[in-house]
Amino acid sequence: MRRTGIVLTLAALLAVVSPAPAQAVTGWTEVGSDNARALDESQGLATIVRPSGTTIRYTGIGTIPADLNSQGWNHVGDPGSAQGWYVEPYQRDDRGAKLFRVQAPDGSWANYKHTLESWEANNNSFAAVSPDARWLVAGEWGTMSRLLVHPMPGVVATNPAQNLPLAGTIRLDHAVRDIQGCDFQTATRLLCASDDPDGSLFGTTKPLLQVDLAGPLSGSDVTAHVTSLGQLPLRSGCSGSFEVEGIDFDERDNTLRVVVMSPSICILFDSKTYRFRQ
Repeated sequence: MRRTGIVLTLAALLAVVSPAPAQAVTGWTEVGSDNARALDESQGLATIVRPSGTTIRYTGIGTIPADLNSQGWNHVGDPGSAQGWYVEPYQRDDRGAKLFRVQAPDGSWANYKHTLESWEANNNSFAAVSPDARWLVAGEWGTMSRLLVHPMPGVVATNPAQNLPLAGTIRLDHAVRDIQGCDFQTATRLLCASDDPDGSLFGTTKPLLQVDLAGPLSGSDVTAHVTSLGQLPLRSGCSGSFEVEGIDFDERDNTLRVVVMSPSICILFDSKTYRFRQ
């Protein structure tokens, strides 16, 4: 009996100190993870595929160019890429314009500004480029039933001196909260990372969401159906509030990556970019 008690005690201790098992999201299998640095990998990432090679580029507070920061754009969100084009979304604390920093396939940069509509939140959480590189989807913070669509800067909208207009919205059939990043899996499907701390919308906090469009983007409003695929991994040596960040779908090998920053001081040590495959 004494040996049994010792075994049970050891088992209980191991359950406390061992890492939690991988949390599953419907339709995706976790295949690994990489450390995410708090300074320059904490906001999001994008896979850039060009004839010269393929790179995975991260954003964080440490990647904001000094000239943009000095002009008031002090937050960068989750970037996006398609057809060799790369876009970083920036916001400012006032009701000033949003900014999209765009790199063309040839490596040249241009800044495109979008003047806010009267009803539009100033948050510029992410940039998702459609697979044909003709449309740019952006997102706001809070509880929303829409995503914003712009003509792709540098491709459709080609004059950085002109205001980047709205081309329409993606009208969601289910409200979403605190979307930190989205990326296209196909022309009619977005995968989105939600930092929802409440859980009342889909029955879980921090969900991975699937957004299925009624059709490809074409410059006007389109409806979309939202499905929760379950909670993203929340594992750390610290307890407290995790922050789900950006997302990327790599079409080369169908790998989905999602950045999750750890609570408290552990943000410096065990924050992760999780990798999934179907």
